[in-house]
Amino acid sequence: MAKLNIVLVEPEIPQNTGNIARTCAATGAALHLVRPMGFEPDDKKLKRAGLDYWHLLDITYYDNLDDFFEKTKGGSYFFFSTKGTHRHSDVSYPDNSYLVFGKETRGLPEHLLMKHPNETLRIPMMDEARSLNLSNSAAIAVYEVLRQWDYPELLNKGELHRHRWADVEN
Repeated sequence: MAKLNIVLVEPEIPQNTGNIARTCAATGAALHLVRPMGFEPDDKKLKRAGLDYWHLLDITYYDNLDDFFEKTKGGSYFFFSTKGTHRHSDVSYPDNSYLVFGKETRGLPEHLLMKHPNETLRIPMMDEARSLNLSNSAAIAVYEVLRQWDYPELLNKGELHRHRWADVEN
């Protein structure tokens, strides 16, 4: 299976990180958390948002951005920002892609975006909207990559179950 990685740089809100952790667990994506964080890994709100999916999660912690880039050399990095000039759906994501998101209040450091203008991506939204919620943005990005990869190893079809009360005709 192709490797997909979600990176949160200095996340501040435990519920967002928990929701993203759940998305990662449900899709097989790895989660990378870059310190400092606005909460501790054992935060109750973080755990609650991730529900009982933590055992499915591949999670790695880094001391800072330099530590992250040093330990993930060879990956393809894509930086999500409202300052991006390319749409997230207009690029092709190779194996071992890292989708990088910044903190909720400030996003990614501008010096980082300036170094990677062609890999800085925007999820389209109304001009009057400041930004999307971090966990929603991550989910949109993850599923765009998985769509391009034809949803490898994911269950693509559900099954309806008849219940006894479903026999009642309208």
